[in-house]
Amino acid sequence: MIMALNRKQKKQVEAARKKIASLHQQLAGARQQPDDPKEVPRLEKEIAKLEDQIREINESK
Repeated sequence: MIMALNRKQKKQVEAARKKIASLHQQLAGARQQPDDPKEVPRLEKEIAKLEDQIREINESK
């Protein structure tokens, strides 16, 4: 039986998706202008962490 996400879970997923979109823009900029060599891996890790968080919320329905 599949249950829908509750309101809190929906808000968490939406906030994480917005953050991921912002991080993707930052990542593109960091790749174009590599001022700090640690920036690209940091952004990639943060995006992966947020994607895992979304996956966990969706699996815990």
